Amino acid sequence: MDIKRSGSQPSGKGPTEWFTGTVRVDPLFQAPDPARVSGASVTFEPGARTAWHTHPLGQTLIVTTGCGRAQREGGPVEEIRPGDVVWFPPGEKHWHGATPTTAMTHIAIQEALDGKAVNWMENVSDEQYRG
Repeated sequence: MDIKRSGSQPSGKGPTEWFTGTVRVDPLFQAPDPARVSGASVTFEPGARTAWHTHPLGQTLIVTTGCGRAQREGGPVEEIRPGDVVWFPPGEKHWHGATPTTAMTHIAIQEALDGKAVNWMENVSDEQYRG
């Protein structure tokens, strides 16, 4: 058994290569081999969002606070709220973040395939973000 105590892992700033706006990433868990799942709590300030990306084995988001947005390529921008659970299938190009006026926090859970859990792509434009 391994207990990660609250506050024992440092928060990190979302890298500008992968995020637009102010984003804080709080690591929650990284399961040891042979498991390949990891999770983080990610907080987006108003207007902040991820770049377009995919996950080789998919991703689950659990919205915990605030109000956010998510979009899969070719689909509409969807509003997401606390208690919502969002599933992105393997390889589905998508983004997620806060609304223009409200911060949003979600727990992100994904698995790595051959050591890689995400494939980052281009930034989401302001036009795409507005929907």
